[in-house]
Amino acid sequence: MKETISLLKKQADKVFSEYIRRRDADWKDENFCFTCGVKKHWKQLQCGHYESRGNNNTRFDERNSQPQCAKCNVFHYGEKTIFALRLMEKYGKGILDDLRNKAKQTKQFTKDELKSIIKKYDRELLKYE
Repeated sequence: MKETISLLKKQADKVFSEYIRRRDADWKDENFCFTCGVKKHWKQLQCGHYESRGNNNTRFDERNSQPQCAKCNVFHYGEKTIFALRLMEKYGKGILDDLRNKAKQTKQFTKDELKSIIKKYDRELLKYE
């Protein structure tokens, strides 16, 4: 199978999403929704983004990505206001401007960059096995 940017981006999304959902999970593999606080197994959560995943420059930014339940992420469109407040609590007041400015910058991934992202988060996930 030929490695395309699209295929590599999907693989990077998958491994990054799992990392985000697992990084703060407890010993029972449960984590909290960043916006509503519901506690669920990490597999029942999604990787929510403050700045849209369509912005390549913030797509794999760990600060921009937090675990969210489907209700908040999909049905309530990410709960952007609550997401913003929680980001400021976690990272400080400047985080929103940092992410917004970063998202405005155009970014095109190379195959090597995406392979590097996949490799990085594959290594990170080994910590949870």
